[in-house]
Amino acid sequence: MLAASFPKPGVAGLAWIAPSLILFAAMGQPGKQCFRIGYVAGLAHYLASLYWLLFIPFPAGAIVGWLALSAYLALYPATWVWLCWRLFSRKKFGREQSWWSAVGEFFTTNWWQRALWALLCAALWVALEMIVGRFLSGFPWNFLGVSQYRVLPLIQMASVTGVYGVSFLVVWFSVSLIIALLRVIRQPGRRWGWLLELRLVLIVLIGAMIFGLSRLLVPVDTDRQLIVALVQPSIRQEVIWSHAKDADRFNKIIELSKLAIAVKPDLLIWPESSMPNFTEDNSRAITNLIVAHKVWMILGADDAERRADATGREDHEYFNAAFLFNPEGKYVATYRKQHLVVFGEYLPFARWLPFLRKLIPIPGDFTPGDGPVPFELDAVATVYDRRALDGDVPGRRSQTAATGGERSKPTATTAVKLSVLICFEDVIPGLARQSAGDEIDFLLNLTNDGWFGESAAQWQQAANAVFRAVENGLPLVRCTNNGLTCWIDSRGAIREILGGEGKAVYAPGFMTAKIPLLAKRQMRETTFYHRHGDWFGWGCVALSALACVIHLGGRGSTRAAI
Repeated sequence: MLAASFPKPGVAGLAWIAPSLILFAAMGQPGKQCFRIGYVAGLAHYLASLYWLLFIPFPAGAIVGWLALSAYLALYPATWVWLCWRLFSRKKFGREQSWWSAVGEFFTTNWWQRALWALLCAALWVALEMIVGRFLSGFPWNFLGVSQYRVLPLIQMASVTGVYGVSFLVVWFSVSLIIALLRVIRQPGRRWGWLLELRLVLIVLIGAMIFGLSRLLVPVDTDRQLIVALVQPSIRQEVIWSHAKDADRFNKIIELSKLAIAVKPDLLIWPESSMPNFTEDNSRAITNLIVAHKVWMILGADDAERRADATGREDHEYFNAAFLFNPEGKYVATYRKQHLVVFGEYLPFARWLPFLRKLIPIPGDFTPGDGPVPFELDAVATVYDRRALDGDVPGRRSQTAATGGERSKPTATTAVKLSVLICFEDVIPGLARQSAGDEIDFLLNLTNDGWFGESAAQWQQAANAVFRAVENGLPLVRCTNNGLTCWIDSRGAIREILGGEGKAVYAPGFMTAKIPLLAKRQMRETTFYHRHGDWFGWGCVALSALACVIHLGGRGSTRAAI
């Protein structure tokens, strides 16, 4: 159920049930059994939801990586189940009971004790998400809150708490709900007793929904738009590695680009790994394309820099990068990817374990970039007469303005600033927040999911990216190798997916999008999350640590519990 709450199939309601079922399956069990139940559940979840790792085009490494990553991540739900029951009852934790007997003892506690425990369960879940997102370079993929990416009123709370607040609320409700159901079964004569168990979380949930709806109903003041052309070449990873096919690969993306710029966009965008190499012929073809159509261009390609090592010997460092070119065909700026993919862009311990190169044959290691680099496009965004915006809905231009109708007449052009996120950097909350500076108009993600064929990986990454838009109050444009090429508005709604919702999202093609930008005279009102970061997540870490110190420390031996 937990795996199915994420795309695909993405049944969001299952996330409100699964955590409590995992937790209460271990009710009345000793510590080792609680950990074992949580581990089996976590392993089933990750093996199912990360199945797309098996599509990586080196089978031995794909299987080993899929099993190893799932086995590691399963430790977190196992720890969660163990700690939750350890915190609930230190004295009775080590004694095995029947499940129904354990339910009876559960309801010998006071209501406020059960309510506090449900809150602690939610805080522990978020604390573990904070750890998994940072430990060993971090894997912040598919936090529980991400499963709600289509529930727009609910996810607006991420503008305050980040995705962690949504995860917290889902777990809190899940645990409270099963307590309420057990109370109905255990005490059927008390008609409204179940509501007592849910009243706190329902108040918070209703408050979160009201906040979200009020935010969605506030119109976004826009009188500018940027027309972008997004090219999706859909090149298999094996072809990207084959230099013999570089010419065919380059010609394919050039032909798609010629079709895309027929609508006269302001900015042409190619995805990550789109450029085979900067040969003289390739560079000339790109320059001619840019100059002929007077268009700005951003593309993803490898970058290299010559540096001397400690002995004075010269060598090269390689980077996964994005390049900005102006309408005169001149290079303007470079952004180098900061957060590299373990086993994809570098091999840890490869110097001491050289056999890894044979098991996972990536060509070489990349070097991480130093930080965000804003890309500024001078005098490019079109300013429209404010009268053209009558009848707008929140986050979207009026139909006449969006279609370039008579009432949508351009009056001037202004500069635009954007920040680039490469590959799965749009999954990392802190990195996206760092890139979303106060003067940034939108975020741009260039990614290559050709590693994973036609799988759920593309949908899961896009679902994660929704929260980066909400957290920072900025549109997020995604240009991908094989899906999902789309754009997400500042409220988290996915707009204009190339290929729609079916298998066509993985096919080659292009799309144009009109990205609404804030009015020139208006400074962006940054979100609470953007100003204060992961305050909620760290608060859950502190609360969990305090609870563990109070309940697990001090009197008594924990040996029986372990």
